[in-house]
This record gives sequence, C-alpha cells and structure tokens, in this order.
Amino acid sequence: MLVLFRKTPILGALLAQVVALPVVAAVTAPLTSSVERLPLIAIALLLQGALAALICGLLKLPRWWLLIAFLFPIAMGSALLVGNLPAWPFGLAFLVLALVFSNTTRGRVPLYLTNAETASVLKDLMRDRSATRVLDLGCGLGGVVRALNGEGRKARGVENAPAVYLAARFLAAVTGRGEIRRGDLWKTDVSQEDVVYAFLSPAPMAALWQKLSTEMKPGSLFVSNSFAVPDVDPDEIWELSDSRKTRLFLYPIGKAE
Repeated sequence: MLVLFRKTPILGALLAQVVALPVVAAVTAPLTSSVERLPLIAIALLLQGALAALICGLLKLPRWWLLIAFLFPIAMGSALLVGNLPAWPFGLAFLVLALVFSNTTRGRVPLYLTNAETASVLKDLMRDRSATRVLDLGCGLGGVVRALNGEGRKARGVENAPAVYLAARFLAAVTGRGEIRRGDLWKTDVSQEDVVYAFLSPAPMAALWQKLSTEMKPGSLFVSNSFAVPDVDPDEIWELSDSRKTRLFLYPIGKAE
C-alpha cells in the first residue's frame, strides 16, 4: 500500500485529509461551547493541516506534499470564510497549478530550477570535454539550455509541463539561445548527446539510468544535480560552493572508442 502512495502521492495526500477530518472534529467538538466561532474554525483548520501533513510524513510522501497537505485545508477554509467570491479565480488558480506542476503528480518530479553557478560549472565541464551537444531532461524554464548554448555548443531541453514549456520556449525564442521541445523524457532520443543533464528527484533515477546507460553513446556523460543513481557509483561527485550546496553526480557512459 505504501508503494502505491509513493507512486501516486496525490492519493496519499487525499487519504491524509480524510483520516484527519474526523479526528479534528472529535478534538474540537468539546470546544464549541467555550470558544468563539472564528477562533474555533482557525484552530480546526490548523489542526487539520498539521495532522494531514503528519500522516503524509508517515506515508513517506515527498516533502512538498507535506506542505501541500498543511496548506490545503487552510486555503479552502479561508475561501469559505471570505464568502461571496466568484468561482473563476479558484478555477484559474487550479488550472495554473495543474499546468505548472503536472509532473509532480504524474512523475513525482517537482519544478527544480538550476542556479547560475551550477550552469557556469556545467559550461566549464563541456569546455574541458570539448563537448558540443548537451540535453537538459526536464529543463524547467530552460535556464541551463540558454546558459550553455553558443560558442560552438548546441543545447536543447525537454519539458513536459505545459505552462513551464511555453515559458521556456518563449525565453529561448526571445534570447535566441537553445532549443526547447515539449515531450516525455522517457521517449526522448539521447543517442547523439555528449552530455545529458537532469535535476529531477530521487523517484525516477533508477529507471532514468537504465535508459541513459543503454541509449547514450560511449564516451558521453550523464550529470545529475543533487540526486544520485541508486546502487551505481558515480565517477566523480562535485560539491559546489553555492548557497544550495549543490552536488553534481557524474556518470560516464561506457568507454570512448
């Protein structure tokens, strides 16, 4: 059962809210005669969020789901208390969240953005290796693609979340740097790349390594930001001096011919 919730965390988050609701009702019921309505509602919403987040933690869901579980009842309760608001802002907000964070529920890959220092290190890495082609899997807003493209290098990125893809493609078009495509990273051709870079999450790493180690050409390199491939020793681990304390895991593919 835990495996199911880890593969589909939204189910675990919903279960957490359902389980927390009667517990919170039982705890707050004796207070109805001694606590005013608004403070009591606030207490109930905070308890609901805290208990749901605790349950998500026990289910070992990713950390961002704990935050979602905590904020969800507070946001819904606040909307109900305000009252007389049109429905369209909430529908629009849900649509935007769905378009931006669709990969979080389907692929357990949140939107992580690579910082400028990491992009600079990747550029130096490509220079040292005389690499001319680089692919960013799950490129987000395309910052790495724009940073690495040029000086004889061809950089491209693949992004699946619709809103993020459109933003990345717009930025690439405006700057004239890099190529952004919308697609499934699992169906992306990696056979011609010198370097493949990814900043995803722990969840897909084992399967991603299986794909890359099979499909990338000998002598190429896979670089993972922050998340190691399980049960595979990287050739090098680079620890950067940025505020995030980024770690880059370098995995050579085969041997150069």
